[in-house]
Amino acid sequence: MKDTSYNSSFITYDDDATWLITYADLMTILLVFFVLLYSLAFFEKEKYEERVEVIMRQLKQDHESKGGMELFDLSADMNRKISLEDITGLRSRETALFKTANKFVRKTGKGKNITSQFMDGKIILTVSGETLFSSGSASLNPGALPVFNQMIQIFDEFPEFIINIKGHTDSIPISTQAFPSNWELSAIRATTVLKYLISKGISPQRLTATGYGDIMPRVPNTTDENRDRNRRVEFVLEKNQTNN
Repeated sequence: MKDTSYNSSFITYDDDATWLITYADLMTILLVFFVLLYSLAFFEKEKYEERVEVIMRQLKQDHESKGGMELFDLSADMNRKISLEDITGLRSRETALFKTANKFVRKTGKGKNITSQFMDGKIILTVSGETLFSSGSASLNPGALPVFNQMIQIFDEFPEFIINIKGHTDSIPISTQAFPSNWELSAIRATTVLKYLISKGISPQRLTATGYGDIMPRVPNTTDENRDRNRRVEFVLEKNQTNN
C-alpha cells in the first residue's frame, strides 16, 4: 500500500513573507478608522438638537426636574432654544459671541433697555427705542453713541457675523411730512443706525436694514409700558454661511 503521509520535516515557511500579516492588520485598522471618520462627517446634528429640545420641554413641564434644568443656566431666558453647544459645553463662535454680548449688557447696566438673546443660532441684541431716538424722530440721541461704540467693538471682534438691523415701533399712528406712517419711521431709523455703523468702519457687506413698523410687537400694545418695549431696534447677528 502506498504511503501518502507527509513528513513534517519537509514543511517550510518563508520567513521573508511574514510582514504581510502585520501589513494586513495595519490596512484593516486604517479602513476602520476612515469608516469612523466618514460616519462622524454625516452626524445629524439637527435631529440631535430636536430630540434635546423635546426632552427640555418635558423637563419644563415637570416641576420636580427644576434642578436638572438649572444645569443648563436657563434662568436668564427661559424662552431661548437649547443648542448642541449648550448641552455638550463645546465653545463655538456663536456661544463666544453670546457670552460677549451678555457681558456687554451687564457692563452697560441697562438691562431694561438693552437685552441679549440666543435663538436658532442667532444672537439678538435689542436696544429700546427711547435709548436711541427721541419720540417721532429718526436722529440718533447723542447719549446713545457710547453704547453704539461698545457694540461696534463686539462687531469688529466677530467679523464673520452678518448684522440685520430691524426697526420696530408701537401701534400709535404717526403721520408727518417726514414719516407718513410707522413703516417709514422704523425703516429710516434702521437705516440711520446702518449708516452710523458704516461710518465707524463696519463693512456694508455685513449689514442690512429693515423697517417693520408695528407689525411685530414683543408684547400687546395695551399699556404705555408695553408700547415702550415694542419701540426698539434689534441687531440680529448670524454667522455668514458663505464663509464656512
